[in-house]
Amino acid sequence: QVQLVESGGGLVQPGHSSSLSCAASGVPFNNPSMGWWRQAPEKKREFVAAIAGHHTIYADSVKGRFTISKGSAENTVVLQMNNLLPDDTAVYYCAADASLQLVSQRGGYWGQGTQVTVSS
Repeated sequence: QVQLVESGGGLVQPGHSSSLSCAASGVPFNNPSMGWWRQAPEKKREFVAAIAGHHTIYADSVKGRFTISKGSAENTVVLQMNNLLPDDTAVYYCAADASLQLVSQRGGYWGQGTQVTVSS
């Protein structure tokens, strides 16, 4: 059974930082590519960042502000979010798939999501 469990998020003031973590288990690939997507109210889910090995890719909207990295445990990933903006408010979903291309284009396996609200 595939499980992706996110942690972190919550209410953050504009300009401040926060981080999200995700742990994947039961994924039927060795060394899955992992990433983050987000969905704001009344908007489509959009890609945020992904990592596979030493390769990372980011959406233009978060480049220079967000950093994705592997966690200390196997099949874990961390999204460090700096200089958060109100437009970053969304439900953030962890995703895992067989390749960087797939996880960035379709997501693959999904977590339940965690809310990030950027507001003063």
